[in-house]
Amino acid sequence: MQRIVTLIFSVALLASVSTVRAAGPIPTPLWPGDVPNALGKAEPDTPSVRIYQPPKDKSNGTGVVICPGGGYGIIAMDHEGSQVAKFLNSRGITAFVLRYRLAPYRHPIPLNDAQRAIRYARANAESLGLSSKRIGVMGFSAGGHLASTAATHFDAGKLDAVDPVDRVSCRPDFAILGYPVISLNADFAHKGSSKNLLGDNPDPALLDSLSNDKQVTKETPPTFLFHTAEDTGVPPENSLAFFSALRKAKVPAELHIYQHGPHGVGLAPGDPALNTWKDRLIDWLRQNCLLADGDRAAISGTVNLNGMPLKWGQITLQSHDSVNAPIVFAMVHNGKFSVPQDHGALSGKYRVSVFNLGDIIHQQTIEDAKELTRGALVFQIAPKQNEMSLDLTDGQ
Repeated sequence: MQRIVTLIFSVALLASVSTVRAAGPIPTPLWPGDVPNALGKAEPDTPSVRIYQPPKDKSNGTGVVICPGGGYGIIAMDHEGSQVAKFLNSRGITAFVLRYRLAPYRHPIPLNDAQRAIRYARANAESLGLSSKRIGVMGFSAGGHLASTAATHFDAGKLDAVDPVDRVSCRPDFAILGYPVISLNADFAHKGSSKNLLGDNPDPALLDSLSNDKQVTKETPPTFLFHTAEDTGVPPENSLAFFSALRKAKVPAELHIYQHGPHGVGLAPGDPALNTWKDRLIDWLRQNCLLADGDRAAISGTVNLNGMPLKWGQITLQSHDSVNAPIVFAMVHNGKFSVPQDHGALSGKYRVSVFNLGDIIHQQTIEDAKELTRGALVFQIAPKQNEMSLDLTDGQ
């Protein structure tokens, strides 16, 4: 009896899963007619995107092309595709889950597909309610290699192209890389991805060209990376190498390496520590002004406490109207603080919080950090440059 019940439950579960999958977005071919360099007309020969959109009243105008992983031999459309897309939707971001061509297709075919997807998202930004200046690329594992290749190999488009999609740039405005394959020729390279992408005996110059830590320039877009220290499939040295190259090129970047976790975790829903990577991603997107439109403004000023300059503290400005606007933070030293424009706020109302950290001397000064404002101050941020003068008292 128990076996019969279990069997019925399993069949019902499979039917439920099939129904959910069938209800997903219909694939949109990236080329309306014949696909360049296609070997046939079946689904594996027809690159496409499934467009996941948040409700219109929740959309923030940011779009991300997602490249699922699979070693360039298979494609993990669920846990590195649709599941990630739905998370992005929950944060107001439109997602384009890319089905790119795999082996026996070789380079540059997968890259051409990724570049076309970025162009497609940008060319259709207005009709989809997106900003053409906030189109990013995201990838996991070998999909991370494809995304990092798109972030280091791009062009501005061809203005005289017959196809309007080909007229726009394929440079992503930002990149998100989850446990990515980066190098194809280092000791930590993923040999399976290299073989599927380039064959058994690739040209060493091509291996160098597609070892993307070697291709970073100042034009590479801002990048967020996460990895795990226990990843033996694609070692974290891949992310470390790319992050180091971004640092040398002075490209804004953030890297999180979690102590525990295997390869291929996706959103890591079962790990309470590792699954926080997605929250750090949203923080990073917001802080880099990638979830809201507008020009940032510089802020500087003074903070006095009980009639004297605040010796050592922090000041934070958080938008009064938008959760997507960047949060501004600065240290206060001897009563002064300064925030450059590239770290500044958007125009509008901001709540101001000031914290007293005590003094920089070799003796105890205060028992604990104290908030002096308790969120009561609101400041109107004007374009370009702002001056702020705060006179506070203990307990205000």
